[in-house]
Amino acid sequence: MIALKKVWTNNYFKTVFAIVLIITIVLGVFFGLQLGLKTSDPMLTVISGSMSIPYDASDYNIWLTLTHPFDRTLSVGDIIIIQGINIKDLNTNYPNSDIIVFRSPINGELIVHRIIGTEVVNGTTYFQTKGDGNGNPWPQTPRTGFDPWDNNNPPGVPQNLVVGKVIMRIPWFGWITIEMRTWALPVVISLLLLLVVIEFVIPIFKNNKKTEPHNETQRQVLIRQIILLQK
Repeated sequence: MIALKKVWTNNYFKTVFAIVLIITIVLGVFFGLQLGLKTSDPMLTVISGSMSIPYDASDYNIWLTLTHPFDRTLSVGDIIIIQGINIKDLNTNYPNSDIIVFRSPINGELIVHRIIGTEVVNGTTYFQTKGDGNGNPWPQTPRTGFDPWDNNNPPGVPQNLVVGKVIMRIPWFGWITIEMRTWALPVVISLLLLLVVIEFVIPIFKNNKKTEPHNETQRQVLIRQIILLQK
């Protein structure tokens, strides 16, 4: 018990424990969402203006998010919650169809667009999709702005590339993660490194300086003893 108490009161241990605890909580929340929502990507930040009405050409226009916070479409800076689904349960009745998250048939990147139609080929369902702000905007009957994979044969996104559907939108807070991609993340890493230096590196140098005079004194004592013996 005494040994455990000494460890717990050690400042180094407290610092390491706090860092490990923060990492554990973050990972726990993420993996918990994965299990609860049955998808590998339970939460994303909207970083493209393709789902915004009107289309956000800059892709980083915070005023669009602030002035249209609760539209049925998505704005840059929104955090979206994604739920894994049975393909048969998706609503494909445009314009009230589901917004789905899927991997691009071209490069595998995650895309967030609305279903505008479906086609079943050899037992596989293909979803035709479109950004609400692309071409003629939602809820008009889609005539332009179709996604490039709708020109494939068969057209659309195959069901195996669908990650899930958007079930919730949290406006504004995604700007935190957007900013972290530019300057905040390096700042956080720098602060963690600074904390390690303050808590671990500097005390080591201080302890070395304190022990040096003591060691020197011991050497002097030994030298004097040797001199006395020689006399």
